[in-house]
Amino acid sequence: MKNYKACKNCHLLTKEDACPNCSLPTAKRWTGYIIIRDPARSQIAKKMNITKAGTYALKVM
Repeated sequence: MKNYKACKNCHLLTKEDACPNCSLPTAKRWTGYIIIRDPARSQIAKKMNITKAGTYALKVM
């Protein structure tokens, strides 16, 4: 997961400078990640307000 950045709003991991989901800036500093495959059935996705499948940072600094 080297060189990935996390969205400051939705925590999506991407290599872009702006989030493809919400168009907000991304941060280089983040810790931990989770892969959400089925957000409708995932309790963690519900707790993190994730509605799209993807890889997300647990904490963005």
